Amino acid sequence: MSFDQRHDELPIITEEPFEDEFEETPFSKWTLPICLFMATVFTTLWAGAYQAYNGPIGGPVDFLLEHPELLGRGIPFAATLLLILMTHECGHYVLSRIHHVPASLPLFIPGPPYFIGTFGAIIRLRGPILNRRALFDIGVAGPLAGFVVAVVALVIGLNLSTVVDRTATVGLQLGEPLLLQFISWLVVGSLPPQADIVLHPIGFAAWFGLFVTSLNLIPIGQLDGSHVAYALWGSRQRTLAFAMVPLLIVLGLAGWHGWLLWAFMAGLWGFGHPPVCDPHVPLGRGRVVVGWIALAVFVLTFAPVPFSFH
Repeated sequence: MSFDQRHDELPIITEEPFEDEFEETPFSKWTLPICLFMATVFTTLWAGAYQAYNGPIGGPVDFLLEHPELLGRGIPFAATLLLILMTHECGHYVLSRIHHVPASLPLFIPGPPYFIGTFGAIIRLRGPILNRRALFDIGVAGPLAGFVVAVVALVIGLNLSTVVDRTATVGLQLGEPLLLQFISWLVVGSLPPQADIVLHPIGFAAWFGLFVTSLNLIPIGQLDGSHVAYALWGSRQRTLAFAMVPLLIVLGLAGWHGWLLWAFMAGLWGFGHPPVCDPHVPLGRGRVVVGWIALAVFVLTFAPVPFSFH
């Protein structure tokens, strides 16, 4: 859920759009995005139906072979998750077009059906970003757009979820970011310590949407948070990225080991953000306010231990 903004060298600054210089073949422009999207529709349907199935089964492959007629049960999960991801990527895409930066259609990445059935989606920018305003707008639009849809879906999903005795639940436990705790208190009410909420598939997709939002707002590499931080603070983004890595390592050692992979990936991506063509264009007060809103969204959606097993 990000976009690739690497360029080997900076072009001459111009106000003309770059679409003509980065022509796409019909396959890369239409066929590949559509095929990847249809494949992801299938794998997320498969994952959602497998989650909803309570009978004895040997795994998702056996489930599909023995009960292909039950794929429709995955619609609530798949439709919600894909709507969140599509809204996120369309936020990037629309703002890239507004700023005359040629971009691919969203490229969805299908995944195995054991969990959610997808590795997310990306768009590819095929031209340079001219200034900090364009970088900020394109970077922040995705996570904020997806966040709004995820919050709406979370409210709906919590209304459809079930409160159970915590001692009766075993297996995967989802982390509870601050926003989830607040919205569940509003929708479900205060729960006794021994109670737990089993999320409806719509609620689970919304939870994952919040998780994806927080991941994308981490200010490292080519993640959206790195684009926003560079647009706001310039070269100080590199210092922020350096500070995040030890924090991820501590969280990985003390809680969810997946943070160690993210720390490792940060080293591979590099800490500094590629420069824009004209770094001196000011953002303006409105964009700075939106930047602080994005930071608040990151804090509210971040779960130090997103997954655990009980």
